[in-house]
Amino acid sequence: MTMARFYILEVPENEGVVTVARQDPANTVDSVGPYFRITAAGPIVIDRRATGCRHAVWYSAVAGLEDSVITQHDKDALRVEAR
Repeated sequence: MTMARFYILEVPENEGVVTVARQDPANTVDSVGPYFRITAAGPIVIDRRATGCRHAVWYSAVAGLEDSVITQHDKDALRVEAR
């Protein structure tokens, strides 16, 4: 099964994104080196306002993708889906 998966650098500025990702029971959040890896069987959707991130942090939070594509990354949400 192909999973949606992306990485976020483990720095205090990105903690809001990780906190919101952990609130969804469909997501798995673990650490790989200096990154958080967020994985789910379906689409991963993170609401920007729930993260408390300012726009500059929000738009620079994603460090990488694995077999996935970003289908939304705007002022409202980040949506990552499996390829």
